[in-house]
Amino acid sequence: MAGRGAVRPEKRDYATMGQAGTRPSAPHDQRTSSAYIFGAICPERSVGAALVLPRCDTHAMQRHLEQISNQVRPGAHAALILVRVVWDTTSRLAVPSNIALLPLPPRAPELNLVENIWQFLRDNWLSNRIFSASDQIVALCCDAWPNLTDRP
Repeated sequence: MAGRGAVRPEKRDYATMGQAGTRPSAPHDQRTSSAYIFGAICPERSVGAALVLPRCDTHAMQRHLEQISNQVRPGAHAALILVRVVWDTTSRLAVPSNIALLPLPPRAPELNLVENIWQFLRDNWLSNRIFSASDQIVALCCDAWPNLTDRP
C-alpha cells in the first residue's frame, strides 16, 4: 500500500524485463576456466592499472601493487582500499612507498564501492557469454578494462 511520501513503482516493460517472478534467459556455461581482473582506478585522472591473471594469490597482488605504483603521478601517494582477502593482508607483500593500503572493516560489504565498478564491467562487457577457450576470456577482460577507464 502506498503511504504518504511513498514512491509508486513505474509500469513494468514486460518486453525487456519479463514477467514478475521470472528471470530472462541467458547463455550459461558449466566449465570452470576463469580469469581475474586486478584493477585500480584514479577517477580524478581517468587512469587505471589492471592485470588479467589466472589466479588470485599473493604473487598476483604483488604484481598488481607494482603496476599501480607505476601509474601514480611522481610526488603523489595512492590510497588503495582493500577487502581483506588473504592475498591483500599478508605480511609477505612488499608495498611500494607511494601506496597506502586501507583495508575495509570486516563484514561491511556496503563500504566496498568497487563492487559497483565490477558490476558495471560485468553488465556492459563481460556477462552472458559463452567462451570457446580461456584465452578468449582473458582477451575480453583485457578489452573491457580500457572501456571502463575511458569513462571518467
